[in-house]
Amino acid sequence: MNYDKKRFRAIQNTENGETSEETIFEYKQSGDILTSEYRGGQIRKGHLIGLVSKDGTIEMRYHQVNTKGELMTGICFSKPLIMDNGAIQLHETWQWTSGDNSGGISILEELMPN
Repeated sequence: MNYDKKRFRAIQNTENGETSEETIFEYKQSGDILTSEYRGGQIRKGHLIGLVSKDGTIEMRYHQVNTKGELMTGICFSKPLIMDNGAIQLHETWQWTSGDNSGGISILEELMPN
């Protein structure tokens, strides 16, 4: 699976997370290395870097600055699901490595080109 030039939006998140439907991720992939810049909602700016396995799962690390001016960091594991319309959903399990170190789950959904 290749995520290069795909865009995603958070459609579900645990209450202690900062991403929302206003958060847009722009993915780039070279080989098995995935990067993304993201922003929107409670996030002023964020970046992630990860490794994509042959089955499309992603292990990543992220850092972001939220609207409160806090620098937040975390780890995330994403598992892809191909929907009937061909769009990718990423089912994620994540944990903060800053703040209260709590964890949660989220779902990102690919924004299909018009």
